Amino acid sequence: MAEFYAADACFRDPFNEVRGVAPIQRIFRHMFDDLADCRFTILDTIVDERGAVLVWDFTFRIRRYRPRIERRIHGASHLRFDAAGRVSHHRDYWDAAEELYAQLPLIGPVLRFLKRRLA
Repeated sequence: MAEFYAADACFRDPFNEVRGVAPIQRIFRHMFDDLADCRFTILDTIVDERGAVLVWDFTFRIRRYRPRIERRIHGASHLRFDAAGRVSHHRDYWDAAEELYAQLPLIGPVLRFLKRRLA
């Protein structure tokens, strides 16, 4: 990871906010330990010397909860590069309520009800 991320890189997503290669690596390791058949499909990119934006679909299965069901999260990553070309900031944007919580048996129906009422 140190090859791709600056030593003091920041990572943020809907569940985490950390600084440093080791904490970022722990997040990725935890994700791959809990999930199976992980795959990112890059749908669009915008890249220049300062950074990149990647629009993606992430498909996976949750090992401990209905592992036969393939799930999908649609999101985007904003990356900023340091002078050496390594990632200094990595922020993932995706809607945890719609993409994940709405699929859970107890929370999902409540979220869908609220969404209909507020629409």
